[in-house]
Amino acid sequence: MPRVRRVWAALSRTLRRFIRYRVTPAGILFAAATVAITAAAILTANNLFLLLACAFISTLVVSGLVSRLCLAGLEVDYVVPEHVAAGQFVPGRMSVRNQKLLMPSFAIRVTGIPAADRPTLRHPVFFPLLPIGAAMEQTVEARFPRRGLYRTNGFAVSTSFPFGFLDRSANVTLQRETLVYPQVEPQPGFEDLLAGINGEIESHYRGLGRDFYRIRPYQTFESARHVDWKASAHVGTLQVREFAREQEPVVELFLDRELPHDLDAWFEHAIACCAFLAWRLSRQGAAIHFRSNGYRLRQPEDADIFGILKYLALVYPRGEQPAEPPFEPASYKLLFTASPEKFRAAGWASARVLCPETLPAPGSH
Repeated sequence: MPRVRRVWAALSRTLRRFIRYRVTPAGILFAAATVAITAAAILTANNLFLLLACAFISTLVVSGLVSRLCLAGLEVDYVVPEHVAAGQFVPGRMSVRNQKLLMPSFAIRVTGIPAADRPTLRHPVFFPLLPIGAAMEQTVEARFPRRGLYRTNGFAVSTSFPFGFLDRSANVTLQRETLVYPQVEPQPGFEDLLAGINGEIESHYRGLGRDFYRIRPYQTFESARHVDWKASAHVGTLQVREFAREQEPVVELFLDRELPHDLDAWFEHAIACCAFLAWRLSRQGAAIHFRSNGYRLRQPEDADIFGILKYLALVYPRGEQPAEPPFEPASYKLLFTASPEKFRAAGWASARVLCPETLPAPGSH
């Protein structure tokens, strides 16, 4: 029996690959009526039953032929925004063009193909009529399940025209690359982690904006609390103390790519946390100096935050990597690594270390 099931499953997959028909509930009832009338025609030899049986069978054949013609000559395109993050529904433009010269297409429905490497549509897209040579567009939201580079986007195009007895479908593959960033929406625990890091950054940079800069003449409508009375008495005019402008916080964020194979799930969790923190901290006005085993990008000097997200979209673990010392001693430091001891010896003792113990992946014990 198991062998028979395997053979039947393989045969079913093969048939589904070449025969893109699905019988609808109405089609099942119509097929049952066709079988009953055909049986009655054979048993009774009644000409009326024979005519009805021929009409019913012809209707099924015509239904399959017309639905196939409706799907022929269709061109599907789907364009997403420039910046796409994993796990979020983003609006895109779905367009379908009828390239046939003699026949319009009716009741065209476009859906996603459930797969780990394909986008998922929030709702199917329905086009009641596609005239000859015309193209129609609709805005539809799609969700990309994981980060990375999507080289192909697949969709299923189907129709049940004309009678609704058969639902014929065809898979369409678009050869278009889409770069998907890691998820930047907070996962459980990320908001609390960000709140703690914000407090540490504030403590780290506290007082740096009160450094004395110079004494200069008083200007109209300035506050009197900064007036230097001793200097004012010496020169005979009001003088004020000017302080250095508060320093912009700099966060040095390091992602260690050295990782054993059994921590691949934690690495993906660390990528999501790293992307979330970089995104939120940059929006709060912090400068992010991102590093990762020989790679370095300063935001905003070298690129915007999307430069960091692009790197995180394509990065994967590597073998043994040497520990690199901090680049800016005065910056606030965040370190993602599975080997904290190695980096402490390299000068990261004061860094906030996020490792499998302090940042456990969901489902880990």
